Amino acid sequence: MTEPVDVLARPVVWRRTDAPVFVYAARVDDAWWVLRRNGFPDHPRFTLFVAGVVAGDVQDLPTTAPAWDLEVDARPALTDEQRDEVLTTMRGLGPYGSEVGQPCDGDWCPCERLTDEHIRAGVGGGSQT
Repeated sequence: MTEPVDVLARPVVWRRTDAPVFVYAARVDDAWWVLRRNGFPDHPRFTLFVAGVVAGDVQDLPTTAPAWDLEVDARPALTDEQRDEVLTTMRGLGPYGSEVGQPCDGDWCPCERLTDEHIRAGVGGGSQT
C-alpha cells in the first residue's frame, strides 16, 4: 500500500484564471489543480480540487501550504484555452458543498448564484458576487 501524498507540501506554481470563484489553477502531473474561493467567513477560504475531485478545504494558504507559489501576479494568467479546460473540469462545482452533493443554499451566502453560466460570464472580473 502506498502512503497518501501530502498535497499541501508539494511545490505548486499557481496561475490566475481571471475567472471568479475558481481563481487559481496549476497543471500538476497532467491534471488541473484548482483553488475555489469560497464565501469566507461562512465557509473555509479555499477548496482544493485535483482533476475535478475535492482534495480538501484550505483556510490559510501561506502558512498551510508554504511550498505553494502564489505570486501569481508575477506571471501571465491562463490562456483562454486553458481557462476553458479548467472551467469545463470544474463544471457544477461553484457552490460550496456541491463537491459532496450538498450545495450551500443559505440565505446569507452567495453560493446559489455560482452557476456555471455566472462563472463563465464573470471571466476577467475576478469577483465572486
